[in-house]
Amino acid sequence: MKFTCLSKGGGFHFPPCHILEISGFRILFDVPLDLSALTIFSPIPIGFEEPLCSPESDIPIRQEIETPFSAKDLIYSEPWYKTVESLHLWKESSIDVLLISSPMGMLGLPFLTRMKGFSAKICATEATARIGQLMLEDLVTMHMEFRQFYGAEESNFPQWMRWQDVAHLPSALKEIVSGKDGGKLGGWMPLYSAVDVKNCMQKVHTLKYLEETCYNGTLIMKAISSGLEIGACNWALNSPKGDVAFISSSIFFSGHAMGFDYRALVGCDLVLYSDFSSLCSTDDRENEDHDPSTNDSASLRSLTDIDDNSEESEKLSFVCACAVDAVKTGGSVLIPMYRIGILLQLLEQISASLDSSNLKVPIYFISSVAEELLALTNIIPEWLCRERQEKLFSGEPLFSHVELVKEEKVHVFAAVHSPELLTNWQEPCIVFSPSGSLRLGPVVHLLRHWCGDQNSLLVLENGIDAELALLPFKPMAMKVLQCSFLSGIKLREVQPLLEVLQPKVVALPEDLKKICFPTSMLFSVLRYTENETLIISSLKSSEVEIPMDLATQFNFKKLKQEHISVTRLKGDLTIGHGKHHLLSGNKPTDLKCRHIMHWGSPDIERLFAALSKMGIKGTVGGGTMDAESENFSQVQITEPSRACIEIRATSTVIITIDENLASRISDAICSVLAGI
Repeated sequence: MKFTCLSKGGGFHFPPCHILEISGFRILFDVPLDLSALTIFSPIPIGFEEPLCSPESDIPIRQEIETPFSAKDLIYSEPWYKTVESLHLWKESSIDVLLISSPMGMLGLPFLTRMKGFSAKICATEATARIGQLMLEDLVTMHMEFRQFYGAEESNFPQWMRWQDVAHLPSALKEIVSGKDGGKLGGWMPLYSAVDVKNCMQKVHTLKYLEETCYNGTLIMKAISSGLEIGACNWALNSPKGDVAFISSSIFFSGHAMGFDYRALVGCDLVLYSDFSSLCSTDDRENEDHDPSTNDSASLRSLTDIDDNSEESEKLSFVCACAVDAVKTGGSVLIPMYRIGILLQLLEQISASLDSSNLKVPIYFISSVAEELLALTNIIPEWLCRERQEKLFSGEPLFSHVELVKEEKVHVFAAVHSPELLTNWQEPCIVFSPSGSLRLGPVVHLLRHWCGDQNSLLVLENGIDAELALLPFKPMAMKVLQCSFLSGIKLREVQPLLEVLQPKVVALPEDLKKICFPTSMLFSVLRYTENETLIISSLKSSEVEIPMDLATQFNFKKLKQEHISVTRLKGDLTIGHGKHHLLSGNKPTDLKCRHIMHWGSPDIERLFAALSKMGIKGTVGGGTMDAESENFSQVQITEPSRACIEIRATSTVIITIDENLASRISDAICSVLAGI
């Protein structure tokens, strides 16, 4: 078994990417896009001007003394999108299965499915596939504005990707474009089309939670709720080589999605831990000096003590309070969040806060897929947390946006230039418009409108470089609130989780080496790093299911030296539903057939007796030693013709020119050896 981390990602919006090789098959986990890399591009300018290019004489000065850069240093071109570069080193035809863990993990999927050699089975939950499709379609729609402005590309290799042009970029931009070592340009791709998205979604095999799907009769895969987002999941894999649990970013208790169903992963042989969220968490960084194996884990007596939901509620309440304060001063609020669950909860709570403050302020949700998204989230109760599901039985909507739209407190529009929106528009207001980079869609136009208003508020999520993202909108008088929402398992929760799961082996990222485990732990820990292959020994001995009619014919022989019993089998070996099966052949098994395998060393006295019965005479030679210092015994055959038998510790050799005699001696030797 081999496990390779292609990318550790960058938080919620850019999940990790891995490849697992098991039972002769290659499984790819997630194909994300790094949308934060779009910040190197300039949004569509209002009055287009060529960016200032430094003359060649200025290049050495920039290399020695890094000067502050401005919006004119950004790339003025139709954006390309940054994929997982290491994935391009693998042949697309070599991938057998692709497992999607969240909607963010499928934003790069059309790049793969449009390749001719790609034929892998793609699996995702029904909710992830539907939400992911809406996000893909929205991304294509927002990008179309760039394509209309810049026109078609003149070549397949844009000018900004030439090495001489990359060298002129400021160091912060250069690192995003080509990596820290300056040699990674292979991951950039022009965006796919709406046709690519449609063809891509036709190839996705959708599942419900805990529903099994099989590949090639050998791999059994199940999606297990992770709690990160509506429809997000971990994966349980069953194979002849062992049972594997793949744990992506997970949340035990969520205010919108079904929580982390860790109990479904108990007893797996191998846990592949792929939750890097604690590396980006401010809470974990503040406590990084704590030893999680002694202090935090001791205080966390069980996983039922975890209360993720109340912590998230406090953060949501704080955002709501800031939004209401901004509106009270006459400012507007812009919330460009890509997290569907958080966005829906903010819609509910901000509306309630406005009502309690007697403020009549319109709330706008602007997106090309806003209407479909809001409709979808109110008809998928099986993917939501228990509290949301209980609303269904009491006759209430799953989310309150249904009532808010009816009451015209929330207004839904497909585009910022919609005539209906222009007619309805009022300020101050609160606007929700998903964007992962502040470079695409309605957010750009609204930021330009409000960036000079000191009373207005922009709510950003951690995971994006705010300084770089806001560069085109400076000078920035608008207030900026950058907040962090829970994106996965906290460091102090890892050890209690693994104690419950009780695997044989755990593969953890090297970046989480601060997690120390006591010696009493019954599992071994392996560490993996980015772009290095981790080889994992076989975790399960092969098992075969045998029908009763065949099992009753067995004639076991006990091996005294090995303390085991062996028998001879004959049948048809097949693999189905992840298990080996031995079926009876068409011909009946002859249990008295000649032995085909023998072991041990022949006893001299018994061998002479067997030879005598066959009319073969000989004498025993003394023990000798050969050139390789190995002791052996010799038996010299004199009648009916000459032959020699050399009996060694690991083999018995017959030397003669008479083939018939050699065959008879071989039969005599086999008759005194154990065999099946």
